[in-house]
Order: sequence, then structure tokens, then C-alpha cells
Amino acid sequence: MLQFVLVSILFAMWAISSSLNDILITQFKAVFQLSDLATAFVQSAFYGGYFVIAIPASLFIKKSSYKMGIVAGLALFAVGCFLFFPASTLATYSMFLFAIFVEAIGLSFLETSSETFTTLMGPKRLATVRLNISQTMNAVGLIVGILLGKYFVFQNSNLKTEMEKMSPEQARLHGVEQLSRTLVPYRYLLIVLVVLILAFAVTRFPSGRARTATGSVKSASLGETLGYLVRNRRYLKGIGAQFVYIGAQTGIWSFTMRLALTMFPHYTDRDASDFMLWSYAVFFVGRFLGSYLLSRFRETRVLTVYMGLAVVVLIGTIALYSVAAVWMAVIVSLFLGPGWPTIYSRTLETVGDRRYTETAGAVIVMSIVGGAVLPALQGALSDAMGMQFSFILPAIELCIVAVYFVSEMRYDRLTPKQMKELSTTEGAESAQA
Repeated sequence: MLQFVLVSILFAMWAISSSLNDILITQFKAVFQLSDLATAFVQSAFYGGYFVIAIPASLFIKKSSYKMGIVAGLALFAVGCFLFFPASTLATYSMFLFAIFVEAIGLSFLETSSETFTTLMGPKRLATVRLNISQTMNAVGLIVGILLGKYFVFQNSNLKTEMEKMSPEQARLHGVEQLSRTLVPYRYLLIVLVVLILAFAVTRFPSGRARTATGSVKSASLGETLGYLVRNRRYLKGIGAQFVYIGAQTGIWSFTMRLALTMFPHYTDRDASDFMLWSYAVFFVGRFLGSYLLSRFRETRVLTVYMGLAVVVLIGTIALYSVAAVWMAVIVSLFLGPGWPTIYSRTLETVGDRRYTETAGAVIVMSIVGGAVLPALQGALSDAMGMQFSFILPAIELCIVAVYFVSEMRYDRLTPKQMKELSTTEGAESAQA
């Protein structure tokens, strides 16, 4: 239980970093005078780092352990946070993107280790429920991140409107001053990361590794593993669903504040951040509700309904022209909660041979690159057709995810209660034999 709690805390850490990106997008938009497409490069750098390092991270875990993967991830995360300090001094967009990229490399180690490890830390039949419980900390981290941004980065004004009234030199100096405000949350993150590194260093963890009858660790080469995964059609389908899902979620969250500020220029940056605070609070409720429903009903049925309702709400975001449109973008987060962990665990379950688990988990984490690609497309659509209309893209993406869950229904015939009864019966029969 102690180890499970420590690993679950990590879910909050990468969520804090993720929600701070939503703050940075709004800040960079004003300071560097960026288009919506250019602001999406924040997410491209962030999720691109995940994509690049996930396979090397899995190889590192295979050679060492899940624990060492976590410690390495925390250390690299700390390096990325530290790079924000020279980035603020140089005051260039590219340096900030580099710091975000390095930060994401560390987070890729953390997610590759933690998400797979969580599914292994208990009975297999409860892997999805366990991962959803850990992911609840993800929702807590999102709320913490947006609060840090609201009170330490944003001021009670609309920075873009404010800078437009200044001379070029005044705007430049004011922009540099505002960039220095982004450092405060990362100072606190660095302190927490040092504490976590020490906590993981002194705590013993189970290996979570597949072993032979003699106790030696089973292993498989990268080529053998990738060959197995490429032939696994359900696994590939899950990868595609995860790519689309994370792209939709990231796009919605990246542009909710921008939607509020675009539709209502009199809003201050802090006013706009309140919408994200509510989004993450609703997401937190949705994840709790999702965990309860998944413990009672079949996963595919629950998630199909969730995705369908999310699409309906997003249509409201596109169709309404009042503050109700922004609130619709907030409410959709209620239905995003169980998406990532459920797709993750279902996809990992398709891998029958535990020798391939580390690499299989890493490839699923690589699918997070959808957050690098699809929000950029949404940004381009916003520049061409308007911010409000751009939410049609995540609506289409969540339709695709709903189709994925419908296609998985034939493999999901038992409720959690029926699965427990079946495993109890099989265990009793095995004991008698």
C-alpha cells in the first residue's frame, strides 16, 4: 500500500506540469505575439518529448527496474524545471520550448514506469480500477497546477490587451517581467521533486518483472517485442484510440482559456483561468464517478456513454455564442476522466506475454504524441476558421474513441462482479485439483 500511494503521487506531478502548460500558452501568446498554431508548439514540445524517449525509457526499465525508471524520471523532470530559469533570462520562445521538452523526457520515464507498474501492483482483474484510482491524483495535480499559475504567473489583467497599449520597448520590458513570473511554480516543483527522489531512493519496491520457474527474469529483445506487438491488431487499435483521445483532451484544455479571452476580451487572465480550474474540478468528479461505475459495470459500456455525451457537449461549445459556450467546454471534462487509464489498461491487457510488458507500456505512452500533433491542427483551424469552430476537431476525435469502445464490446462480456466470481471459482477448482 505504501508503494502504491507513492507511485500514485507521481500521477499528480506530471499533471501539475501539464496544467501549467495551459497557463504558459496564454502567457506566451501575449508576450511573444504568437498565432494559435504557434502557441500549440508548447504542447508539441511537451508531448514530443514523451514520444522520443518512451522506448529508451522502457529499455532502461528492462535493464534496471521500475523503481530506477521512476528515480531517473524525477531527476530529468527536475533538470527540465531548472532550465526555466535560463529560459526566463534569455526571454526567447525557443528556449522555453527546449525546457518543456527536457521536462517531458523526465515525465516520459515517470509515466512509462508508473502506469504499467500500477497495473501490476495487485490482482489483474482490478488493473483498470487500480489505474483509475491512481489517475484520481492526476486530477488533483491538474487543479494544483492551475492554482499555481493563476496566483503566481497571472496578474489580475488581460496581458495581451495591456501590452497592445504600450510602446514596443515598454511592451518588451513588461513581457520580460511577466516571463520571470513563470519561475515561481517551478521553484516549488523543484523542492517537491528532491523530496520525492529521496523517498523513492529509501523505499523498497517489488520488481513487477516476469520470472521463470527458477526465479530468473524473463526477457525478450526489442525486435522480438515489436514484432509481437505489430501482429497484435487489438493492441494497435488501442494505440490509435489513445493517440486520438489524448489529442482531443489536450486540445480542449489548451484552448479553453483562449476561447474565453477571444469571445470576451474584457476578461482578465485570472478570470479565464477560473474556467480551467472548474474544468479540472469537474474532471476530478468525473474520474471519481468513472472509478465507481467501472467497479460495477462493463468498461466498454461506461466509456461509450461517456464519449457520446462528451461529443454532445462539445457541439454546444461550437453552436452557442455566449458564455454558455465556454461553460460547455468546461463541462466536457466531466466525461474525460476515465478515458486515458481505461484505454491504457485495456490495450496492455491484450499483451499476453509478460516479457513484452515494459516495451508495450512504453509504446502506449508514445501514443501521447497525439497531444503534440492534433492540438497543433486545432490551432491552425482556429487561425483559419475561428477559435470557437476549432472545437469541432476534438468532437470528431472523441467520436472516433467512442467507435473504438463499441468495437471492444465483444471482448468485454463480464461485469467486475462476474469476473471476481469467476476467478474465485477457478481458484477453488485449481486448489481442489
